[in-house]
Amino acid sequence: MTYVVADNCIKCKYTDCVEVCPVDCFHEGPNFLVIDPEECIDCALCEPECPAEAIFLDDDLPADMQEYLELNAELSRSWPVISEQKDPLPDAEKWDGVPDKLQYLER
Repeated sequence: MTYVVADNCIKCKYTDCVEVCPVDCFHEGPNFLVIDPEECIDCALCEPECPAEAIFLDDDLPADMQEYLELNAELSRSWPVISEQKDPLPDAEKWDGVPDKLQYLER
């Protein structure tokens, strides 16, 4: 099993989760974070740290967000590792909770 970053992280990119990850499995894109499923050790430390509630155990990933499982795997192969907390995107509060943000994902 692995944890997955899903829809609500897009255009928010809170990084509270990366500070607690013991294996540095988070990768950073322009407006989204992903988890490398090969590196994730299922420790569950990141999930409660996400202010946007965008991190799910793969078995608990909502049915309408299943594509994020493959998206995390794909993007983690090309995006750089992030291991230190940064400020969220400037308009993160505005985007937090907006549904169906995949169209706004910047690669």
